Amino acid sequence: MDILDQNLPPYKQAAMVAAGALVLMGGGWLLSAIGMLEMEPLFPWSIATAFSLLFAIFNSLMSLKAPNPMKYWGISMYSYLGLALVNGTAAWLISGIPLREAGTYRWIYIVVTFGFLVFLSLVNFVRRIVEFAEREEWTQPRKRQR
Repeated sequence: MDILDQNLPPYKQAAMVAAGALVLMGGGWLLSAIGMLEMEPLFPWSIATAFSLLFAIFNSLMSLKAPNPMKYWGISMYSYLGLALVNGTAAWLISGIPLREAGTYRWIYIVVTFGFLVFLSLVNFVRRIVEFAEREEWTQPRKRQR
């Protein structure tokens, strides 16, 4: 069974991605706390941005199967905002470093957010082109003027 065929709503996708990010951040913190591994100070921010990008890519691809693209788009926006808030808060609490002091991760967070908007818009644009092409009759090609 392919994950793209499951048609999960965006908020469930965001919850799964947030859970994965929290597990990795918590695991890194736990390994650091017991002395098995020294966690880099910005490791939680790295996980937060990587998982936000993961959501952006998969959510954009899964929007191809959405029965109502505009409704899906709106729910996706709120889901991404919630995910970014949860991931950012967890990264801040675990690392003790706020986003404004996280160096390049601040800009990566911004780029991933705009990238998500671009991915989702591009996929929906391509979807509209395909729907238009499917409605057109292709039985007779148009003759070119030379």
